Amino acid sequence: MSNWVQNILKLKILLEALSVHDDSGKKLELDAAFLRWANITCQVRTNRKTVYLIGNGASASMASHVAADLAKNAQVHTQVFTDLSLITALANDLSYEEVYAEPLRRRMNHGDLLVAISSSGQSSNILRAVQETKRLNGFVVTLSAMKPDNMLRKQGILNFYVPAKTYSMAETCHAAILHYWMDQMVETTQSNKENGD
Repeated sequence: MSNWVQNILKLKILLEALSVHDDSGKKLELDAAFLRWANITCQVRTNRKTVYLIGNGASASMASHVAADLAKNAQVHTQVFTDLSLITALANDLSYEEVYAEPLRRRMNHGDLLVAISSSGQSSNILRAVQETKRLNGFVVTLSAMKPDNMLRKQGILNFYVPAKTYSMAETCHAAILHYWMDQMVETTQSNKENGD
């Protein structure tokens, strides 16, 4: 069993090993990748589009948390599909694979952004939602972990990957990545206010 300091060191190593690839498979410099993500999100905000965030389990909780903070602090229109009645109806009447893809078919517009969070990168409902978003000409940003060749890692215009082998480490790293993106958006909001935009 590791102690607290060892745990922090593991997280540090994983976060330092964060890599980002674009949709062509090209590895991107980290600050440039985060800047591109922020710029896309600013474009979404300016054009009055929507940022959708999806995940399963703890990743769904992160999606809700980040969606709320982006809406409150960065004035970004966000949406998550965490209503229990909606999820169970779609899972029961269609399939669990469709719980995110089906609402996106009805709501996704050209220029919207989907942030897909999956520790394994193999969740069929997340992959299905990503396929639907691309079909509808939305932007896709992915966060994954576990195996470096997971399916999700190849699907977005930006693909953030940490080589975490456990869900606890993957989820903690993903939370740090999402908060960093969110903090960048808050900074742009404050800067715009100061400049009278």
